[in-house]
This record gives sequence, structure tokens and C-alpha cells, in this order.
Amino acid sequence: MKLEIGTTPSGAELTSIKYNDREYLHQGDKVLDKDGKIYWKRRAPILFPIVGSLKNNTTIINGKKYEMSQHGFARDMKFDIVKISEREHTYVLKYSEETLKMYPYKFELYVTYLVDDNKLTIKYKVKNLDDKTMFFGLGGHPAFVIDLKNNKYRLEFEKLEENIRFYQLENGLISYKNNYINESILSGGKCINIQKDTFTHDAIIMSNLDSKKIRLIENEKVRLELCFSSFKYLAIWAKKGAPFVCIEPWLTTADYVDSNQIFEDKKDNIRLEPQNEFECEYSIIFE
Repeated sequence: MKLEIGTTPSGAELTSIKYNDREYLHQGDKVLDKDGKIYWKRRAPILFPIVGSLKNNTTIINGKKYEMSQHGFARDMKFDIVKISEREHTYVLKYSEETLKMYPYKFELYVTYLVDDNKLTIKYKVKNLDDKTMFFGLGGHPAFVIDLKNNKYRLEFEKLEENIRFYQLENGLISYKNNYINESILSGGKCINIQKDTFTHDAIIMSNLDSKKIRLIENEKVRLELCFSSFKYLAIWAKKGAPFVCIEPWLTTADYVDSNQIFEDKKDNIRLEPQNEFECEYSIIFE
């Protein structure tokens, strides 16, 4: 088998993706800048039950206030192992007294990583175990190794993006302004060139995409192709000058700057009825 993965129960996070012995996944706290500081300690966190930030890190559910930090709590919690084999790693996060203090729903979140030749599929399944309707957001956040010192990189959509919409962040929230995020980012209507200053203003968030796939190209060679057909949004991000780029399929986004902070009113939140399940997936083909 040419494709090998590593995972951990901590956040059910990927720790390694090797194809033909080449490491494709950013190695988190092992990667230091010239001053010995960590660029970004994470590798491929799972964003649940929110994507991005809440206004004032607070939301209102059934009339009560709850606090959650950016991207939710799943990435910082220990999952239970369901199955670990050469081709499948599956984990589950179950509601607990700790999660109920932040998010008052009884749920199970399953994360499955499936290896098939040179393809990795990441599956999410959410079960609503409660007797009330559950609302949530969900997204992926894998970081892929790049080397901007010597190589040229771009992200290339499968189609011309004539209807694309860009979103600008203002203090971590979705803004109605569009001062610096616009169509000029998209070279030829299809490509985004990755440079040291590409993410000076935080993540580039996009919707209304005609494409369902995006490729990471290094020196004119395709390194990987990510299929995000189940997701409404796609974000790309990195720390300034960092040796990685995150390609992030999202179902939802951060709160808008004028959010009323009521969780069930949050734009694009997934609504899941009692005792029902929700599933989605994205996949990555490595070259």
C-alpha cells in the first residue's frame, strides 16, 4: 500500500499522511520557525459543533447563554476508538457532562478515515440522541506541507469560477465589507497563487463554487486533489510565511458581525431532528 495514515484519539485528528514515503500533512508542534516558535500546533482538526468564531465567543440556545471558543470543542476532546485497521480508522465523540456545559445537546460524532489505494476519504456522521431538534456546524481543516522558499504553489479549481463569492473576516467574524477579498485573487478565474503574504488578512473563504474539486500544484506538478462536493464553503489559510496550507471544506462559517447570537438562527447551521443522523464526507487523492 502506497498511502499510509496516522491518527490519534486526541481530537480524532490525523497525525500523518504518507504517500510513497512522502509526508503530506503538516507536523504541528514539530515544525518551528527561525526563532524556534511553533507555526501552528495542529495538523487536521475537526471543527464541531461550530466553524469559525461565535460573536463574543457566546451563543444562546433555548434562552440560555453558552460559551465556545473558535471552531468548537471537538478538536480538543478525546474520542473513543471504534476501529483501527490498515485501511480504516474510526472514532466517536459522545456527549458528556463536560460537553453539555458548552452545548446542550445529546449527540454522537463519528469520524472515519478510509484508505483506498492513493485516496483518503474522511467521513463524518452526527447522531442526534436527544428529544429535541439539534443544530450544529461542521468542517475539516487539514494542513498540507509546502515549501515556499524554493517552490511555486497554486491551488487550481476544476472549473472556471464565474459566480464565486468571497467573504472577508473582521475580528474573526464574517463582514459585509469587501475591501481586500475579491475576484482579483483568482488568477484566470481558476487559480489562487500561494505566496508568503496570501493570508495577511486571515483565511480566504469562498462559496457559490461551480467546482467540486481543487488541486494543489507544486512547480506544475499536481500533488493532491481534494473533492469537497458535500460542502457549501471552501476556505484556505496558513500562518504568514508558514510551510503549510490548509484546504478546508466547511458546511457553515463564523457568525456574522451583526449576529443576534441565537444558535438556531445562525446562518447555514445544520438542523437535525431527534433520533436522526447526518452524514457528509470529503476525499483527497494524492499524486
